[in-house]
Parts: sequence; structure tokens; C-alpha cells
Amino acid sequence: MAAEKLRDLSHPLDVSLLDATVAAFYGTGSKDERTAADHILRDLQNNPDMWLQVVHILSNTQNLNTKFFALQVLEGVIKYRWNALPVEQRDGMKNYISEVIVKLSSDEISFRRERLYVNKLNIILVQILKHEWPARWRSFIPDLVAAAKTSETICENCMAILKLLSEEVFDFSRGEMTQQKIKELKQSLNSEFQLIHELCLYVLSASQRAELIRATLATLHAFLSWIPLGYIFESPLLETLLKFFPVPAYRNLTLQCLTEVAALSFGDFYNMQYVKMYTIFMVQLQNSNSPVFKYPSNLLFFFCFSQAFIQNLALFFTSFYKSHIRVLESSQENINALLMGLEYLINISYVDDTEVFKVCLDYWNSLVLELFEAHHNLDNPAATANMMGLQMPMLPGMVDGLGSQLMQRRQLYAGPMSKLRLLMICRMAKPEEVLIVEDENGNIVRETMKDNDVLVQYKIMRETLIYLAHLDHEDTEKQMLKKLSKQLNGEDWTWNNLNTLCWAIGSISGSMVEEQENRFLVMVIRDLLNLCEITKGKDNKAVIASNIMYVVGQYPRFLRAHWKFLKTVVNKLFEFMHETHPGVQDMACDTFLKIVQKCKRKFVIVQVGENEPFVSELLTTLPATIADLEPHQIHSFMNLYALFISDIPVGHMIQAESDPHKRDEYLQRLMELPNQKWAEIIGQARQSVDFLKDPDVIRAVLNILQTNTSVASSLGTYFLPQISLIFLDMLNVYRMYSELISTSIAQGGPYASRTSIVKLLRSVKRETLKLIETFLDKAEDQPHIGKQFVPPMMDPVLGDYARNLPDARESEVLSLFATIINKYKGAMIEDVPRIFEAVFQCTLEMITKNFEDYPEHRLKFFSLLRAIATHCFPALIHLSSEQLKLVMDSIIWAFRHTERNIAETGLNLLLEMLKNFQASEFCNQFYRTYFLTIEQEIFAVLTDTFHKPGFKLHVLVLQHLFCLVESGALTEPLWDVATVPYAYPNNGMFVREYTIKLLSTSFPNMTAAEVSQFVNGLFESRADLSTFKNHIRDFLVQSKEFSAQDNKDLYAEEAAAQRERERQRMLSIPGLIAPNEIQDEMVDS
Repeated sequence: MAAEKLRDLSHPLDVSLLDATVAAFYGTGSKDERTAADHILRDLQNNPDMWLQVVHILSNTQNLNTKFFALQVLEGVIKYRWNALPVEQRDGMKNYISEVIVKLSSDEISFRRERLYVNKLNIILVQILKHEWPARWRSFIPDLVAAAKTSETICENCMAILKLLSEEVFDFSRGEMTQQKIKELKQSLNSEFQLIHELCLYVLSASQRAELIRATLATLHAFLSWIPLGYIFESPLLETLLKFFPVPAYRNLTLQCLTEVAALSFGDFYNMQYVKMYTIFMVQLQNSNSPVFKYPSNLLFFFCFSQAFIQNLALFFTSFYKSHIRVLESSQENINALLMGLEYLINISYVDDTEVFKVCLDYWNSLVLELFEAHHNLDNPAATANMMGLQMPMLPGMVDGLGSQLMQRRQLYAGPMSKLRLLMICRMAKPEEVLIVEDENGNIVRETMKDNDVLVQYKIMRETLIYLAHLDHEDTEKQMLKKLSKQLNGEDWTWNNLNTLCWAIGSISGSMVEEQENRFLVMVIRDLLNLCEITKGKDNKAVIASNIMYVVGQYPRFLRAHWKFLKTVVNKLFEFMHETHPGVQDMACDTFLKIVQKCKRKFVIVQVGENEPFVSELLTTLPATIADLEPHQIHSFMNLYALFISDIPVGHMIQAESDPHKRDEYLQRLMELPNQKWAEIIGQARQSVDFLKDPDVIRAVLNILQTNTSVASSLGTYFLPQISLIFLDMLNVYRMYSELISTSIAQGGPYASRTSIVKLLRSVKRETLKLIETFLDKAEDQPHIGKQFVPPMMDPVLGDYARNLPDARESEVLSLFATIINKYKGAMIEDVPRIFEAVFQCTLEMITKNFEDYPEHRLKFFSLLRAIATHCFPALIHLSSEQLKLVMDSIIWAFRHTERNIAETGLNLLLEMLKNFQASEFCNQFYRTYFLTIEQEIFAVLTDTFHKPGFKLHVLVLQHLFCLVESGALTEPLWDVATVPYAYPNNGMFVREYTIKLLSTSFPNMTAAEVSQFVNGLFESRADLSTFKNHIRDFLVQSKEFSAQDNKDLYAEEAAAQRERERQRMLSIPGLIAPNEIQDEMVDS
């Protein structure tokens, strides 16, 4: 192939040949030609000398794709090797790029024709600037401004370059540049902004060219968020922007600029200018003879403009109010303008556009939170003063004055807040619990997929409505009941209106005092039940049923206080469980589960006027109740009934001493149906083993085991009588099915494992293991239970695992023994060698061939290893050196894995091992063998960009290693005395030198001084985790390994701490966390 000549870079490339190769790659050739072209282009891109051909290529080609290929090569050099290039080469490339940009942008025709090419050159120039400016290119800004004044097209492109530069420094710099570099560039832009400011004002005042004005406004938009405020408020800039607002061609860009200004907040110095800006803006917004502009309540206004303008207008109002709403509360004239703006914003919130609504909702949430916190903190004068922005200490007598101010402020916003309540009710998002939805054809169906955006929106709307309810419970209640009465009389009846209303009613659960909540809910449920009676049509009834279930499920406090009502609700849910409409059964089961979890004790005590606990009646009617349910729903049901039984011992029933007997009796009644079926199957199997091979029998066995697992998960220790009844028979079935599977796979090869019968048999094995694991995990830590159940499993389960073919081994065996070791800890030390022998070697052979096969075995294997390392560490010490090496190799293999949970399990296991060996008598021996290997492997995954989620654990391992080596705990040298002639004074010096060599070799783009500085910094900051972590983050950016990527995983720990603080705040406000979500031990009255 002729294109092979391109690989020879000893002389100038044949550009026409390169054009043909690029064209072949982009699809003009055959598939083979495309593949060959791809290989050649990749090889060229990876050739370190290819960038020297870039100028030659750009000068001689007319093909845009070829130009982009050359610039891609250049971009890689700029990012990763720029500082290592000789000064002449850097200056030459810098000057060439500048000249091409000026040449192409000086002529209108070439500028428009080559626009994509010029845009890419601009990006390249900005990448160069990040290295060269300001230190090595001090004249850049003056040169750029001077060039801009020579031609309007050059000026337009200069604006594009300035916009790119601002975005690179202020928007995209985190994780791209070191903190010091970002600071340096920001200071340079600030100090030289006067020239840019003068150029922008000059263009806006003198130019008539629409493209240039738009480019200038776009550049200003990028700069306005960070420039010194004097350039905005002490110059004609703001007036100029406001003059451009009424011009349709510039309206959106101007509004974006004004929004940036509105979002700025630096004290009170420019308050008057903000008021003036707002009032002029409101006048211009209404400045038309058309009534739609003058009256914001007229929704026609919003049909006169594009969606982009409506969104920008929402952003302007929300940004201005977030930072400066208090300034507008100062005089009646300003208040009128403020209320009109809020009216606009409420009506914008009704516009049927998700993005616009998100913008509005975010602001409403923050405003209502601010009003609520002031109201909530009235009992705390210091907090109130802080809310009001007062810095002085509180004096006696001031509290009343402040309270009066707060009441006036609440009164000021009473009107808008009332309208906002109606908005929240009308637009309430769907909660997660609601499973019945309207599809695109207008049919009521079961939801098949959760919409995460809707769930996030619901969370914010729920929070906002709870704050609104706290501000005025009476108005909230009045608006909801008024909307509900309109549903009843048919005036406002639609599925959507009823849904949003009931979702809103359910969302404010817990925000009212109990008496008010009781009164309100009685009226709501009464009206909903009436609506269900008078409304005809199956779909209509399904919608109403779904809403009744949702509302009652949200108010457990009310249900606990009203036993008869709770009983009626439960019986109504049982009716819904016979309803065949899609989703109604599932929702009835889910609602029943929610009620049981929060009100279960009401079911197990004898209520006034009744002869026995309700749970007894429920057990009697159980067969009829579950008759129409699916198997998975029946399992949920059995789980619920087990919850009742588990709650009996708390002493709430009849007499405490009879509780255990009653509990066992209830368990026996609950398991009566599955136990009868089990006894039948085992009886038949004793007569003929072949009976167990029937697919229907296998399914029945699976169903019985799943039912037992559901009950065991709720009962824990109290499940002992039931599992004792079936345990040995269950192990026999397990052994038999295992043999059947092995025979099938041995005869049919690997494909046999995919046949339906083998899959079914394996499901029974897995469910058996899951049942045993669930029981042992949930049971209280009683040694006799372990002694009763663990020894009989050794051969049927462990021996079976070792004997089986890889495709027939169940990963649940590994998780079962991990659970057993975590539960019984040191008592299992004697069994570890047997466990090790059965699972270790054979599992490693399965999972170390590649990163894909047997994914479930991988994670569970390392979880088992971690359990052994944590609780049975002495057993690991007694392994032979070959076996220990296998363990360490498997741990290294685990944290190299790209699957996040496997890598994290491996890292946690490694930390356990390091700490345990440090405290053992084998400390020197272990670290002499593995210290350098571990350090090298951790640095490899830390810097390869595929393992960023493990950053926190990588840091902890490195910190442990560096602290250990400096602590003096290692008394023997880590280096090989026989091969290293130089005797280091201590291990610390050796590890420093080793780490510098390791990193210098891995990162040739970094200087020796930079690497040494990083390694010394690691040793100096080792005692302070936060500093140590930040030091490593900066290194990752500096090494260019983490450039231009999403680096949020490097900050995951800080994000988690912030989430916990937010949860604690929410817990302090009644209703903000739904009663069903609070994990407390409910005490029934």
C-alpha cells in the first residue's frame, strides 16, 4: 500500500498521500482500506516526531479533515510535552499558529469559509497560552487588542479567543491545572482586563455589524462572572447592555449578560445600581402598547417569545432575587416592581417546559427555605439576627423588633406564597411509590421504568411544599381541600389533576401537628372514598385507588392513632389485591408493606372490643388473601407476616411468658401451606428420587425455599424451629441437584449450563444457600446455632464446590462462608484451612484468566478473603510462603480490576492485611517481601485513570506505607543487601529514592525536580491525610494523566460528608424526611 510511505518521517510527508489516507479513513474506501488507514494514522499520531510535520501539512493541504488530524497531533504535544520542547520550537509554533489565525480572520470571505478550522486553531492557541502566558508571553493581551482594532472580522475572532481563555481559566480549570497555575492565570486576566473592557465598550458603541456585536456580548457573558465590579457599575457597560435588551437580535445574549451581573453579590456597595438596573429592566419588559406585556398574569405574554427567551428571563429573575431581593424590599415603589417580577416568575413556572421549570423550582425552593428558616428560628434570637443579616449582638428589646420585621416580611410575601402553593399542588411530580401511570396513548398502565429526573424533581417540590406548609398551614389545607372538592363535583376532574393533588397531600406528611393532621386527613380520605364510589370506569377507579393507597401509606402516625381506620384501610388494600388492573396489586402490596413496617405492633396486640390480635385473623384469611397474587408478591406477603411474628416478644401480647409459644404457633400457621407442600414432595422423593427431577416439582421446591427465605429475613433467630424442620432434607436435595448439574455439564459440555433445566436446578441450589445465609446472618450471635448448622454443611456445600466443574460452582457458597466467618469470627479459625483448601485454588483458576468470566465469583471471593483477614488472621499467618504469595497476588489482581466494587474490596482487604501484619511478629518478613511491590502496584492504579473511584483507598494505602517506613517499626532493610552495594542510612531514605526513580521512569514528561518535590511532599505531609490527599491530587493533574477528564471521583469523600450534613439538617425540620423514611423504632400509643 502506497500509504506505508507515510511512516517514514525522515523527510517531509507526501501531503496528497496523507489526504488520500485520511479520506479512506473517513469512508471513501473499502472496509480493509479504512482499517489500514486507521492503523497508519494511529501510528503517525503516536510517533513523537510527527508534530514536526504539522506546519508542512497545514501549509500544503486543503482537506479540512487532514488539517484536524494535524492539529490533533499538535494538541497532544502541547498538553503533554510542551515544556520539554526547545525554546525556538515553542516560539516558532506559537508564531505560526498566531499568523495563520490572523491571516484567515482578516478577510471576511476566508473567515466564514474556514470557520471550523479557525475555531480549532483558536483552541490550540488557548492551549499554548495555558503554558506560555503570562510568564513567557507577557504581551499577549495588548497584542490581541491591537490586532482586534485593525479589522472587524479579526476583532470578532479575538472575542472568540478571549471567551475561550476565560472559560478555560474559570470554568474548566479544576482537575486541568495545578492550583498555583490557576491562581496565576486569574491574576493575569484581572490585571489586564482594562484593555479588554475598553475594546468591548468600543465595539458595542461604534460597530453596526451584527456578528461582531453578538460575539462581543458572548465574550462579555463569559467575563462578567469574575471581573472587578468597578468595570460593570462605574462605567457605561450596564447602560449599554440595557439599551441592547429591547433589540430582538441581541435580546437573548443581553439577557444572559444581565443575568451574570444579577448573580454577582459582593456586599451592599452597589445596591442602588442594582435597584436602578432592575427598575429599568422591568420598564423595558413592559414597554409596549400590547396588554400582554403590561400584565404579567396574562399568559399570552409567554407565547410571544421563544423558549430560549423564557428560559433566560427565568434565569435573570431567579439570579437577581437570589442575590438582591432584600434591596427591593426597601421602598413601596421597589416592592411593587418586586411583586410584579414574582408574578412573572410564577406564571413562567406554569410554562410546559421541564428545563424552565427546573430553573424556577430551584429558586422557589431557596426563597421558601429562607422565609421558613427566619420563621423557624424566631425562638432563637441570635439565629434570627444572622438570618436578617445583622452582625451586632442582640440587646434586650431588639427581639420584639426583629419579630415584627419578620412578620412584616412574611406578610409581604403572603400573596406570592399562596399562589406558589397552588403552583406546587398543580405541578407536583410523581413519587417513587406510585406505580400506575398514564401512557402516551392515554391508557392507565403499570410503570415499567423509573424516571430519575422526575424523582429528583419530586424531592425538591416536596421539600418546598413542606416549607410552604410550615409558613401557613391553614392556607395549605384550604387550597388542597378546595382542589379536592372540585374533583368531587366534577368541575376540575382529570386524572392528572387528581394525581398531582394527592401526591401533594402525601408529600406534606409529618409537617402538621397531630390534631390538625387528623382532621385534615379524615376529610381527604372521606372525599377520596366518596369519589371512588361515584366514579364509573375501570381506569378511573384504578387512578383513584392508586391515590388512596399512596395517601394512606404516607401517614403512619394517623393510622397508628386510629385502629379502626387502619383495619378498614388494610381490608381495602386486600380488596385491591384481587384487582387485575396492571400495577394495582403491586401498589397494594407495597402500601401494605409500608403500613406494616410503621404500625406492626397494632397488629399483634388485642385491640379494645376485639377477642384476639388482628394478626391471628390475618393468618386465618391468608390463603384467600394471596389467592390472586404472583409468586414474588406472595413472598413479600410472607415476609410481612413474619414481621408481625418477630414483634411479639417485645411484651405487647397477652402475657410475656406465653409469647414464645404464641410466636411459634403463629410461625407454624404462617408456614402451614409451604410445609404441607414440602412434606408431600419429600415423601414422594423417598419413594422415587426421580420425582425430584420433574421441572414442575423443581419449581415448587424453588418457590417453597424463596418463601422460607422471605420469612427468615424478618424473623432471624425466631426462624429456628422452621429451618430445623427442613434443613437436613434441604441439604439432601441440594446434593442431589448438584450431582444432576455436574452430570449434565460433563455430558453436554459448557452449553449444558445454559439449558433451562440446569438453570432451574441451579436456582434451587442458590436459593438453598441464600436461605441458610439469610438465617445465619439475621440470627442473634448464639454459638449453638453455628455448631448446629455449620458442620453438616461442610461436605454437601464446601466439598461439592471443590468437586464440581467451574461452570457448576455457585458463587453463593463463597458469600455464605464469608457471612459465617463475619458472624462467628474467631470461632471459625480451625475451619479456615478446610475452607481455604476447598475454594481458594479452584476459584482463583476461574477468575484470573481474564477480567470478564465469573463476575459474581470475583466479588464474593474477595469478600470471603477479607472476612478471613479481619476475623481469622492467625490462620493466614500459618499459610506457606507459596500460599501467602497466592493470596497477595490475588489481592493485587483484585485492585487492578476495572470493576469498581471488586477493586474497592481488594483495596479494603489489602489495608486489613497491612495493618494486621504490622502488628504481628512477621512484620519485617512480610514487608521486606511485599512493600515495594505494593507501592509500585498502587501507584500504577492511582495514575492510570481507570481506577479513579478507588482514589480514597489508594491514598490510605500509600499513607500507611509512608508512615510505616518513617515510624521505625521496620527494623530490617527493605532493599536487597546482596545486590545493592550502597547501604542506605534507613528505610525512609531508600523508599524516597526508590519512589523518585519509579515515578521518573513512569512520567518522562516531568522533570526530576518536579518528581523529587512531589515525593518529598508525600513524606512531609504523611501525618495529615487531607494535605497528603491534596498533594496527590495536584500531582495527578501535573502529570497530565488526569487532564480533560471528569475528576469528581477524586473529591468523592468531601461530597459524602456534605450529604451527611444535609441529612442532619433535614432531620431537624418536621416532615422534611417522610415518616416512612425515618429509621426509628416507632412506639405506638
